[in-house]
Amino acid sequence: MNNTTNHDERIAKMTFASVYPHYLAKVEKKGRTKEELHQVIEWLTGHDEEKLQALIQEKASFEAFFQQATLNPNARLITGVICGYRVEEIENPLTQQVRYLDKLVDELAKGRTMEGILRVG
Repeated sequence: MNNTTNHDERIAKMTFASVYPHYLAKVEKKGRTKEELHQVIEWLTGHDEEKLQALIQEKASFEAFFQQATLNPNARLITGVICGYRVEEIENPLTQQVRYLDKLVDELAKGRTMEGILRVG
């Protein structure tokens, strides 16, 4: 696994606004909605619609995005491989949080039920 500081720094500096359109396109291409995407993001981060729009407008880095988040206590239940990384084994907390989000978006796009994505029950 690529645990380099360089990799973690690149992720930290990347803006949420630059990645968000890709998340949206990915889920909509698979028949899911913007509202479902926002529900998943809010479940993980606590960021509601208004906060999401503000973070996009200010071009917040992922570091700032997650610093302002209240991570769901059940986020630790997110497991599996995303982008070649096993999310539960990622050592850098910020990189792990970004990969949690990637994993949830991926599950949404793959048609998983909302209950499953949000780790209900």
